[in-house]
Amino acid sequence: MSESTKTLVHLVRHGLVENPTGVLYGRLPDFHLSEVGRQMADLVASAVKDWDIVHLRCSPLERAQETMTPIAANFDVPVITDGRVIEAENYLQGRRFDGSKNSAFTNPRYWLYFRNPFKPTWGEPYTEIATRMRVAIHDAAEQAEGHEALVVSHQLPIWIARLDVEGRRFAHDPRKRQCSLASITTFILRDGRITGIEYREPAAELLPDHRSKKFVAGA
Repeated sequence: MSESTKTLVHLVRHGLVENPTGVLYGRLPDFHLSEVGRQMADLVASAVKDWDIVHLRCSPLERAQETMTPIAANFDVPVITDGRVIEAENYLQGRRFDGSKNSAFTNPRYWLYFRNPFKPTWGEPYTEIATRMRVAIHDAAEQAEGHEALVVSHQLPIWIARLDVEGRRFAHDPRKRQCSLASITTFILRDGRITGIEYREPAAELLPDHRSKKFVAGA
């Protein structure tokens, strides 16, 4: 009996973003990594520099591209920009989520977007996120068969991809996602089938207090 072919697809969440006004930036342009975010990206690059990575792809958003830059410098591999791993669409992007007058939580004009958290009604359906991420992961695995691929994406798409593989409900508390800034969620495939998931935090030393239960805008 021949041995199965093992392939790894690493989903990396981008580093910390410069967001002084605390808005939900979603897919908005011109949100770049902060100085700490760039340090996070460097730590990820250092962690993966000796891995057998033969395929790279990335969300088109600036914060993801900037996270990929030091990672890609380790490998003689082109970076493919893949819109399927972009941040989830959110109708509330550009809004704040605090106690201010214009917060999406306190302004009644936005409450209709919260009427169904299971779909959710504030943006792209979880099922659509799961579908595009599933295809992107398998495409990356096919390109890196027998080796490793690395994809820089965003918290919600990565978390939904994991829930999808683990057969768990998509509706969840965002504060309980295991997908910190600059984290690596690894999908292990054998003969094209996902058989396991691993999780790492190479930039843990730079993370804000992860025990906080406060909602933080942006992903």
